[in-house]
Amino acid sequence: MSAQRRTALVSVGAACLLIAIKLVAGLASGSLGLLAEAAHSGTDLAAALVTFFAVSVAVRPADRGHPFGHAKAQNLAALAEAGFLIAVSLVIGGFAVARLAGAVEFEVEPTVWTFAAIALVIAIDASRTVVSLRAGREYRSDALLANALHFGSDLVGTLAVLVGLGAAALGFPEGDSIAALFVAVLVIVAAARLLRRNVGILMDRAPLDAEHEARRAIAGLDPPVELRRLRVRQAGGGHFADVVIGVAPGAAVGQGHAAADRVEDALRGRLPDVDVVVHVEPRGEDGGIRERALAAALGVSRVREVHNLAVLDVDGRTEVSLHLKLPGDLELERAHEIAEQVERAILESVPEVEDVRTHLEPLAEATAAREVTIDAGAVEEVVRQETGAAPRELRFVRTDDGIVAFLTLALAGDESLAEAHGRASAVEERIRSAVPEIADVVVHTEP
Repeated sequence: MSAQRRTALVSVGAACLLIAIKLVAGLASGSLGLLAEAAHSGTDLAAALVTFFAVSVAVRPADRGHPFGHAKAQNLAALAEAGFLIAVSLVIGGFAVARLAGAVEFEVEPTVWTFAAIALVIAIDASRTVVSLRAGREYRSDALLANALHFGSDLVGTLAVLVGLGAAALGFPEGDSIAALFVAVLVIVAAARLLRRNVGILMDRAPLDAEHEARRAIAGLDPPVELRRLRVRQAGGGHFADVVIGVAPGAAVGQGHAAADRVEDALRGRLPDVDVVVHVEPRGEDGGIRERALAAALGVSRVREVHNLAVLDVDGRTEVSLHLKLPGDLELERAHEIAEQVERAILESVPEVEDVRTHLEPLAEATAAREVTIDAGAVEEVVRQETGAAPRELRFVRTDDGIVAFLTLALAGDESLAEAHGRASAVEERIRSAVPEIADVVVHTEP
């Protein structure tokens, strides 16, 4: 049995004991206040039983019929509890008003045993309030927190009954009816608050504090993401967040996924109980010309890769040029049709562009290669002259197009990316000049 269910079961036992004590003491003394408290505890018994059932249901994992879980069973239990409390409190309040108006004759005879019973009730109310409050906060259970609220109102109500019976013992019997009326009003106010909170949750009213924390978490991301929509709702003790973010149209799938992961991690850092779903969309008209042109080109079927995309200002006219990579076995006629589709897509998506030029290239499949050994002295000398140190890694691979040199340069960590790229480009050019048999140079830079 889970700790939440054990806590709810203890509440059931405590409610049974309190009903017996209050009912016996109330009948013996003729105290309407104690009878009101007995009825109040009777509703607590019913509520505790509902809570026990609700917690048993709420802890079940999500299934095919309930993909969001069963946590709202706790909110339904809290609503049922509030309904019981309001109905019984209205009956008790009616009897209290009737006594005060003289419509019902009564006699209150409190004894030492009556006050002893009230002291025991106060001790039980205080202990179960503390137990339910701690468990409700630990497990974020709305049903257990609702119980704690009602047990606390029981404690306040019992104290009021104690004062009313004290007044009756001193010759003011109306004090008991006043105490009963006070208990009824107290319970109705608490139940109304409970109704409002749980109806809001069941109607998916946005929890403003949680939404504010979620927005702060997303706004603090670096690099930033464009937040297009955020919806947060609450169920039981947890939250569900539906997030839509915008990324650059040319971003790869992996980049969009990485952005979504950062959003999820940020939200869980602020709301540990949150279940997050992030939808990634490309930015539209608010993006730059290059981004929108790239997105339009990649959206055409059979286009595998776009590179060397340039935006040109030709005598006041905006033109775009780009290289398209298509499957190598595609017929030229079909490839030309795809290129025309790309051109039309860019012109329609980016009204600022007046002309599009495309260059067709075959998409290269995996190239057969093997590692070879050649004299690396000239390459190492070039690297030392440019960087002041030997390359961290150097190897050569022979492909159909010739020998490719792969090398790693160690550069200062505080250099800018532009400076590092410039050094790498200089190394590439000098290696090609110094060793003509090398067809290509691939330089990796690291601090």
